[in-house]
Amino acid sequence: MSDYLLLPLAALPFPQIDPVIFQIGPFAVHWYGLGYIAGILFAWWYAKRLVATQRLWAHDTPPMKPTDLDDFVVWAAIGVVLGGRLGYVLFYDLPRYLANPLDIFAVWQGGMSFHGGMLGTILAMVLFARSRGINAWSMIDTIAATAPVGLGLVRLANFINSELWGRPTDMPWGIVFPDGGPLPRHPSQLYEAALEGLVLFLVLRLLTHSRLRLKTPRFVGGAFIAGYGLSRIFVEFFREPDAHIGYLAGGWLTMGMVLSTPMVLVGLWAMMTARAPAIVLRS
Repeated sequence: MSDYLLLPLAALPFPQIDPVIFQIGPFAVHWYGLGYIAGILFAWWYAKRLVATQRLWAHDTPPMKPTDLDDFVVWAAIGVVLGGRLGYVLFYDLPRYLANPLDIFAVWQGGMSFHGGMLGTILAMVLFARSRGINAWSMIDTIAATAPVGLGLVRLANFINSELWGRPTDMPWGIVFPDGGPLPRHPSQLYEAALEGLVLFLVLRLLTHSRLRLKTPRFVGGAFIAGYGLSRIFVEFFREPDAHIGYLAGGWLTMGMVLSTPMVLVGLWAMMTARAPAIVLRS
């Protein structure tokens, strides 16, 4: 009993950062929303840099123009937000939203799914690429190379919001979260920010600029999909599952693992089947 009472004293203190950056009347700017906006703006800037660097692409010919990405920003934002929200509704809390359908639109209450956001963004990329005559896989490769930064920022915002925390731990870096009970917990949001954000970005940067894998459409996109899936599955062993879902089997299997496993398989398939496009000879 005495050891249980001392556990929180051995934990790291939770940094008291206000989730609201500033507020003017009813208008409030949250770190969570800023993470999405900053991630989208970075992706826009970095994607244009990739497209402007001819040596990265097959036959030194980028598959699209930087101005195409200017137009795609709106498509991407819609795909991320709608896909993320609908994904959360369908994958994580469908009974609640069936009972209260108007809550689907209450995005300020939280509830976004990465897997849904990814599917929404992929759909937006495919539709946009087809409308512009762009190779859809090259479009996916381009956006995939930019995505980890936004993922990392949103995970940091999850940490600031004291949400999606980890399972109880006796490790010295355990944190007592304000909404997580008296026990120290894994800061799983920071694990995800490191793996899905920093590490995955550096791996993709190596593939795009050192290994020149943008020359083989599908490879970079596949690496991102598989890399995220593996990172998410690993962190799920430390992350507390959603209370209304819990473990799906065996006291360890979570919904995040189930949704991420097909990502690993699809990503590996894309990497293994990636081929450089043939040179088109014109008479």
